[in-house]
Amino acid sequence: MASTVGVSVFVVVAIVVVAALAAIALFRAMWRVAEPNEALIISGLHHRPPESAGESLGFKIVTGRGTLVIPGVQVVRRLSLDLRESELQIQCVTQQGIPVHIKGVVIYKVGDDFASIANAARRFLDQQDRMDARIQQVFAGHLRAICGSLTVEDLIRERDKLTEATRSASGTEMEKLGLIVDSLQIQEIDDPTGYIDNLAKPHAAAVLRDARIAQAQADREATEREQEANALKALAERDSKIKQAGYQAEVDKAAAQAKQAGPLADATARQQVVVEETKIVELDAHKKEQELLVTVRRPADAAAYEKTTIATAQRDADIAAAEARAKQIELQAQADATRVKLAADAESQKTKMLGEAEGAAIRARGAAEGDAINARGLAEAAAIKARAEALAQNQEAVIGQQLAEKWPAIVDASSKAFAGIDQMIVMNGADGVSEIMGKVLTQGVAGLQLARNLLARTRSGSAANAEPPAATLNGEAARRSETV
Repeated sequence: MASTVGVSVFVVVAIVVVAALAAIALFRAMWRVAEPNEALIISGLHHRPPESAGESLGFKIVTGRGTLVIPGVQVVRRLSLDLRESELQIQCVTQQGIPVHIKGVVIYKVGDDFASIANAARRFLDQQDRMDARIQQVFAGHLRAICGSLTVEDLIRERDKLTEATRSASGTEMEKLGLIVDSLQIQEIDDPTGYIDNLAKPHAAAVLRDARIAQAQADREATEREQEANALKALAERDSKIKQAGYQAEVDKAAAQAKQAGPLADATARQQVVVEETKIVELDAHKKEQELLVTVRRPADAAAYEKTTIATAQRDADIAAAEARAKQIELQAQADATRVKLAADAESQKTKMLGEAEGAAIRARGAAEGDAINARGLAEAAAIKARAEALAQNQEAVIGQQLAEKWPAIVDASSKAFAGIDQMIVMNGADGVSEIMGKVLTQGVAGLQLARNLLARTRSGSAANAEPPAATLNGEAARRSETV
């Protein structure tokens, strides 16, 4: 029984839970919430329109809150309330008949009131992606109409007027569409004919002229300021250089003084030394003067007084002393004369002896030179005689000796014949070389034979002259000695 009751309770609880979960799931499926930037459009049942709508809508509008939607009975759709942006590029013709190209941008959105949301829902709920194209067409028509009533100058200078006129003209249509314009901006106005450029040229020329004038004035003022600055700079440089020169002069003067400080100090020191030495000399002179005054003058005065007092007594003594001195001077003069005479005689005798000695020396030197010349002549004569005797007795040996002594020179002279030859071709090889050398040596032998023949021919003529008489040689030596 208890178990049956427990099972029944569990089943009831389970059914309740399931029913609750089903109710929650059904509620979640039926509950819709409108985001802050959107409006829920619910249709399917008749709804009383809100008082702000002003007319029967036949559908429900929910903004910023949640609502129940009966599935299968009602349909809910969302209308975006976000800002939208549409670019405008419109070709217009102004009042002056000048074509212009206007570029702008319009920012719009669905109105926040129920009437605007209802109007926008009726027109754009299924065509929200085509709202920009529709808005472009609306504003293009109004801009063309407004531009046709304005001039180019008005378009350029009064863009706010163009904007306000466009918004005013499109306000009624935008209200019918449930849209409001947040911002309308004309970004650019261009004309293909160049009217705007030409319109700006006079002003640009005037501005350019004023700019050039201002630039010229600025350049002139700048040049004047630069000249003044350069003048001040030059003046400052001059003053600086003058000061620098003064400072440099002082530096040079100080350097010169420093350079001369050593010699000047030495000179000053020497000057002080000289001054001190002069003072010492003066003191010594004064000292000697005082000493003379004490030792000489005062005794001299005393002696003069003594002599004056005893002048009569000393008169005879003075006369005797004078006579004695005169005799002494006379004797001294005689002695000096005798001494001078003796000295002159001695000098004369000395000069005579020196002359005689020099003459003897010259004669001895000449005799020695003559003897040397005589001896040399006798030696040459003896040599000539010995050579002649040697030639007479054994001329072959003498000639052989001379040729032996000169043989290298003879061979060298003979070989000079081959010195100028660059290349020499010997036909017989080693025999040819031997033959050439034999010819060279044969020339030397031929020279020897020629010398012998000459000696043989001149033997008879030269025998008498080869041995000069001894008297002749002696006479020649004597002549040489006399010449010397």
